[in-house]
Amino acid sequence: MINKLKRSIGYRYTRLRQNRRIRAIAAEVAQDYKKNEQGNPKNPVLLFNASTRLIGLSQNAAFSLLTHWALKVRGIPAVQLVCRAGLQPCVLGTNADNPEKMPPCAKCIHLSDAVYSQLEVRDLVFNPLDGLVLDGLTVQQLAAYQHGDFPVGAIVLPSIRWILRRHNLLENDGTRTLFARYIRSAVSLLAQFEKILDETQPRSVVVFNGMFFPEATLKWAAQQRGIRVISHEVALRPMTAFFTPGEATAYPIELPADYQLNPEQNERLDAYLANRMQGDFSMAGVRFWSGMKGLDASILEKAAQYKGIIPVFTNVIFDTSQGHANVLFGTMFDWLDSVADLVHQHPDYLFILRAHPDEVRPGKASQESVADWVAQKQLLKYPNVLFIPADEPFSSYEMIQRAKFVMVYNSTIGLEASILGAAVVCAGKARFTQTECVYFPQTLTEYSSLVKTFLEQDNIQVPELHKANARKFLFAQLFETSLPMDAFLENDPYLAGYTGFKDFHAADLKPENSETMRIITDGILKGEPFLWQP
Repeated sequence: MINKLKRSIGYRYTRLRQNRRIRAIAAEVAQDYKKNEQGNPKNPVLLFNASTRLIGLSQNAAFSLLTHWALKVRGIPAVQLVCRAGLQPCVLGTNADNPEKMPPCAKCIHLSDAVYSQLEVRDLVFNPLDGLVLDGLTVQQLAAYQHGDFPVGAIVLPSIRWILRRHNLLENDGTRTLFARYIRSAVSLLAQFEKILDETQPRSVVVFNGMFFPEATLKWAAQQRGIRVISHEVALRPMTAFFTPGEATAYPIELPADYQLNPEQNERLDAYLANRMQGDFSMAGVRFWSGMKGLDASILEKAAQYKGIIPVFTNVIFDTSQGHANVLFGTMFDWLDSVADLVHQHPDYLFILRAHPDEVRPGKASQESVADWVAQKQLLKYPNVLFIPADEPFSSYEMIQRAKFVMVYNSTIGLEASILGAAVVCAGKARFTQTECVYFPQTLTEYSSLVKTFLEQDNIQVPELHKANARKFLFAQLFETSLPMDAFLENDPYLAGYTGFKDFHAADLKPENSETMRIITDGILKGEPFLWQP
């Protein structure tokens, strides 16, 4: 009881201290802006992020605010679009078990008042539009619903899948109710966005992710007007951001034809990989486990009975990256069905299925999981199948090193497997399939033929190009496209995955004092690449 009380007091004190710190920085930013104001204030940069926070700052919410401040200290006009109960409900404020329950708007608005102190803002409210005929529509009809030329059903769909933690939506009252509420919210936003865009004629728009429906609606409206849109996401390393004029969840990276790593860069990459292969990594401020255990004697003994090991690495089916991945197969589970066929057809190989650790993250557990799929298919009755659950700190890397070849959908482990020298067959479009570092067939026929060939070959000769390209791509992703924010941000001591601001001054955000902020603001204002030069 005492510990709980101490934690509650500590949490409240941290929130108050953070809000005071934000207001102090904001006051300095406002003073700098008045001194350095330049350009036409009627052509600002618009920023919008309504899908990453409610009562505390996530990394992406902090990235957005830092970007706004960095623009202002350069004298660049910027406007923050702020939700004031304008989403009914928003994505994070959705209760999946009770879609009609309203989100915690009062607490969110209270935080907005602190976060956006002394910034120019435009409020977004809920203005329901009469004439939307949604009652009686099926989930499939809602997904295809258009409001004029606005493909609102398709824009809302990734958010529905994400919050319900499933790709294949259930045809029930709860799903239909939530779908309709999201559509009404998006249409309400669209009218306000169109008015703001036409009035301000912004030079560019900056949004979180670009996939969740509030930001996706603004992105669509801006692109209809030919306005450049930049989206951002958390990058691979702790406290780093990824900004792009492309699709942030697709992570577009262009490597020059003559791109090479020098000895120092190779050493830096090796040090990162050594830590990661011991389980020392986190994503978006969430640490999955503190270590890994290797292949035990029972697995090694079982593997010795087969011609070879085929590791199969899965993904989280509802993740926003999956929309980019589904080019050969309809979904990851369609691919897994083909893997199940291989299990039946090739009893002389041991297939080891590895569930993604994010599948059981507290508060984000998948409702359409690989574990459920394995049970449904009754795969464990086959002696040539092992299943590694999502919460098992099991060394994927030791398994890769013993593999005949590796099968992935679009998981980053495929890139790492190539670095380890394994033959990797990728079934979904991934961030790293932009470069030739894995086998990524272009048709289902080519995919099936390649897998069959690998199963029949005694030895698979992997091109050296795969390993070299994989190393280059991962280095670029880790150390060039990942922009460090740790000079300004620290982990929240009470809310896992949330962040707070360190002590710094507005002047520290100026381009001459922060390379990260120079890169981000030059990318927004001048179209320069969002790349850090290690």
